[in-house]
Amino acid sequence: MSILKVNTIQHANGTEAMTINSNGSVVPSKAPAFAATLSSAVTLTAATWIKLTFNTEAFDTNSNFDTSTYRFTPTVAGYYQVNGSLAAAGPTNSYFLVAIYKNGSAFKYGSNFASVSAGPNSTISALIYMNGSTDYLELYANHAGGTTSGSGNLGSNFDAHLVRAV
Repeated sequence: MSILKVNTIQHANGTEAMTINSNGSVVPSKAPAFAATLSSAVTLTAATWIKLTFNTEAFDTNSNFDTSTYRFTPTVAGYYQVNGSLAAAGPTNSYFLVAIYKNGSAFKYGSNFASVSAGPNSTISALIYMNGSTDYLELYANHAGGTTSGSGNLGSNFDAHLVRAV
């Protein structure tokens, strides 16, 4: 019978990367991951980028999402899978879209949908490097042809998780 020793593997900065338990299974570190939703509709102003107020967390494994600033600031450097969506309705013959802002500036734009009364979803998905100390992400939306309201938690989401630490 063999006995396995529990081993912890660390990043160069000293933070825990993973543990191999006594059964030989890899146990992931306390990798940052969060999922947040809107608690109520958000009104978008024509041709203006508005930060979306994701103030309800489904989970936040490392307390890196702030529900008062609506920012994700991970404490582990690495590559993060980031996803966002907004369900909205507004004037026809117009469009709306979402964007990921990194450190206060537009970084990646999502899908651009024409507005209809039923309201489509504008979505974004990106793999983004974060330095683990000062980088932060926010989700913004823009509506070109008038005001519109994003729905509550069913079609509007913001989430991210660590894919690979560096």
